[in-house]
Amino acid sequence: MIATGYRAFVAAHPVLLGFGFTMTFASSVGQTFFIGAFGPSIRETFGLSHTEWGTIYMAGTLLSALCLPWTGALIDRFRLAPYTLTVFAALVGATLFMAAVPHVALLVLAIFFLRQSGQGLSSHISVTTMARYFSAGRGKAVALATLGFAAGESVLPVLVVAGIAAIGWRETYAASGLVLVVLILPVIVWLLRRPAWKIGVGDIEADVATDTASQRRVEGRSWTRREVLGHWRFYLLMPAVMAPSVIGTAMFFHHLALAEAKGWSAAWITGNYWGYAVGSLIAGLLAGPLIDRITAVRVIPMFLVPMIAALLIITAFDHAFWAWPYLFLLGVNVGINYTGVAALWAEIYGVRHIGAIRSLIVAFSVLASALGPPVMGAMMDAPIPMERIAAIFAAYCGGATILMWLALRGLSTTR
Repeated sequence: MIATGYRAFVAAHPVLLGFGFTMTFASSVGQTFFIGAFGPSIRETFGLSHTEWGTIYMAGTLLSALCLPWTGALIDRFRLAPYTLTVFAALVGATLFMAAVPHVALLVLAIFFLRQSGQGLSSHISVTTMARYFSAGRGKAVALATLGFAAGESVLPVLVVAGIAAIGWRETYAASGLVLVVLILPVIVWLLRRPAWKIGVGDIEADVATDTASQRRVEGRSWTRREVLGHWRFYLLMPAVMAPSVIGTAMFFHHLALAEAKGWSAAWITGNYWGYAVGSLIAGLLAGPLIDRITAVRVIPMFLVPMIAALLIITAFDHAFWAWPYLFLLGVNVGINYTGVAALWAEIYGVRHIGAIRSLIVAFSVLASALGPPVMGAMMDAPIPMERIAAIFAAYCGGATILMWLALRGLSTTR
């Protein structure tokens, strides 16, 4: 039933969904799971401790977070094609700069460019476009587009580890830029030229008018970013919304250190990222139709429970087998997060200013992802055992879940 619904949906909107998938996949080179696989090699090249490398990562990511409310909001003002191609050019440049970075001081800039163009804007373009162009099928659209994350997470880390072993970390990053230009860019250009784009992202009046009749959101109007910031609900939601960024980023950034602490090999944990991707895939595909049926407001409050379970596994078990359920549960959390949180903002706040609102949310999430690696690195250098770190993170998720439940309690959406 679900598969049939997805097949019909993809058949009806192949260009729009293909664009969303391609942009999320392309964002991989600026995502933590990708950069983190280079961590030990970069630390060795520049003689960095866990804390120093984490601090550099935090600084570059913080700079990205500061820029995103402005750069991300531009998607509301410019047409999709030039905006997308500008971001993609910056992404290619960032990968080549990272490959050639000559000095430790310039690592901050390299991380900034990767996080801004990849993790920040490429994924922002994908999810914002899905939220804006789809109304009745918004949950399915976001779920399908964010499969690009799962695809990247499942195959790229092990390829990176193999590439570093074979040709070196700089050459591997340079090869990533070449792949973007040769394989991904032609696909994006082809998709943007298809006739499925009835309106430009800079001309959304028709979309907003159509969406008004059927949009599943709590309020009967579209909020501005200023109004969102002035309302108490936003601040109760954000601790939970930021949890996957702060905790998931920290764990993936230090996964090789986690593997060492647990007695697992680097190849074992990166080679099993497919379990994370499978969890994300299953959860996202199931969450999409469920959100379309009963709304994200009802689906999302307990989305951190799988992450809590994953962290408790790290707290309680050491055997290499437990890497599988740990990664799978992290993937389940992220799959629900990718789909549900993106739909949640459109349901609550409308789509007219969704680019500006999502750029704000992305900025907070990027800020959270900047804090995770150095905080965890400092705890490891303290030294605090991995098991205790995981327990601290699980407690945070529990508190954030309570706040999210309070924020969404009593809300209902219209059908």
